[in-house]
Parts: sequence; C-alpha cells; structure tokens
Amino acid sequence: MIKDVIKNSEEKMKKTISVLKGDLQTMKAGRANPTMLDRIQVDYYGSPCPLTQVANVSAPEPRVLMITPWEKTILKDIEKAILKSDLGLNPSNDGSVIRLIIPELTEETRKNLVKNVKKTGEEAKVAIRSIRRDANEKIKGMKKNGDISEDEVKKGEDDVQKITDSYVKEVDAIITAKEKEIMSI
Repeated sequence: MIKDVIKNSEEKMKKTISVLKGDLQTMKAGRANPTMLDRIQVDYYGSPCPLTQVANVSAPEPRVLMITPWEKTILKDIEKAILKSDLGLNPSNDGSVIRLIIPELTEETRKNLVKNVKKTGEEAKVAIRSIRRDANEKIKGMKKNGDISEDEVKKGEDDVQKITDSYVKEVDAIITAKEKEIMSI
C-alpha cells in the first residue's frame, strides 16, 4: 500500500524531470538545436500540426537551423508559424528550404534566459513538492482508515521526503548545467 503510493509519486517526479528537460531544450542558448522548434505548430491543410511532422529539421552549422519541408507548398505556412512563435528568429526562404540563423546572445539576453531557466526550475520544484504533499496525504489517509500504524506513517513520510530531496537536487543540477551552457561564450 505505502509502497504503491511511494512508487507512484516517484514516477510522477520522474515525469516532472523529463518535462523540465524538454522545456529547457526548447530554450535557445546561442547554438542551433533542432529541439528549439519542437513547440512550433504549422497550419497544415487547415489543422495545426507539429513542425517535425511536416518537415525535416537539421543543424548543418553551429548557429544555423535548416528546415526542409516534405512538401514545398507549405514553406510559407512554416515561415508564418516561425514568425508567430516566441523564438524571435527571422526565417530566410530560398524556395526549397528555410534557414534560421541563431544570433549570438548578448550579455543582457543571456541574463534574461538564465532568469527564465531559474523560473522553470522553480516551477519543477513546486510540482515535485506538490507530489510529495499528495503522497503524504494519502499515507495519512491510510492511517485514518486504520490500514497502517503510526510507525508506518512516519517511515512512509521519511521515504517520500528522501525521494523528494533527490529529485530537487536533480532539478538544481539540471538548472546549473543549463546556466553554464547559456553563460559560456
């Protein structure tokens, strides 16, 4: 019973970490990374579709992304989607591919990016602590129902806290690594 609650909580915390990693990959850090475009939705025959499902995205050079659509007819739609996004990149269309030049980050831009990274990290920590709270409430609920003893409640809460601490440390490590990546020139 308690093991199930703890296992379930740990799985949710793992998902929180993978969401955090995904969010951080889409932030531009001065280098071209095809995952930066993962959140872009392209209008494909009237319905929104992820860019990666209508085109190939590659990084032929450290600061250039190249988008090769499966169909040349959607070049304009891809261009519009990139311009509407929050990336702030200007696509250049040569009729068959779209190139995105990733600008060098200024010191101010780097500092703003680091702020966003820290904010994203804090959101992940809040999510992890919320999972801990839910797990502890379930464990206390088991005690109220008479399913477990006071000692089992204490041990269960300690185990949940240990797991929580390890995932919070992992978030800190991920955030620190991303900050170094952004601040390195």
